[in-house]
Amino acid sequence: MKIGLIGHGHMGKEVESIVLANAHHISFIIDENNLADLTSSILRKSDVVIEFTRPESAFQNIKDCLEAGVPVVSGTTGWMERFDEIKALCLQLNGGLFYASNFSIGVNLFFELNSYLAKLMSAYPDYSVRLEEIHHTRKKDAPSGTALTLAGQIITENENITGWTQDMVSNKDQITVNSVREGNVTGTHSVLYISDEDKISIRHEAFTRRSFAKGAVAAAEFMVKRQGIYTMKDLINR
Repeated sequence: MKIGLIGHGHMGKEVESIVLANAHHISFIIDENNLADLTSSILRKSDVVIEFTRPESAFQNIKDCLEAGVPVVSGTTGWMERFDEIKALCLQLNGGLFYASNFSIGVNLFFELNSYLAKLMSAYPDYSVRLEEIHHTRKKDAPSGTALTLAGQIITENENITGWTQDMVSNKDQITVNSVREGNVTGTHSVLYISDEDKISIRHEAFTRRSFAKGAVAAAEFMVKRQGIYTMKDLINR
């Protein structure tokens, strides 16, 4: 399988190593040093493209892939206010898009636990909800895409919660989201339910980026010759 890479930072390099370890071929690599090379002709050299870049460039990168008729797997977060535009374009062009805020299998199992716990806690409005996420100092968006996914699940499943806030003053109907950027932390996410009497918490801590890269390559293998919009839930439940 021929896989193109857009983005060759820490995650891009991890993805490259997994692609080669799985006996696939790297058809091209685009980074900040050769952006002018990102053309339709080079995109079409790939069976699928994996995109890990920055929020300000993700939309255009994904759009370029869809317009070139190449399925794209994107793990860039911080651009979701334009997701509906990309979704409409993908459907219009019969393209293929796989998006995940986090490609780790462990994190996606954590998502399942989060939804289940949120549903249970709906019956106990005395608990306030807090979400904490810690990442390395190079991460530009805050809250993280994973934190926003967790918050969205809680809002969906817990009828007492109406939204989220970064205001650290606790409101029972809002999830308080605390984002920390320090050192070289790969990614830690905690969900806490706190009452006057006790605290319930679930937590996921990533040790390396390798689990994210493995999930992204698995998604790329999944997307070959596929049309439509897919997520990790589709991959896990296939």
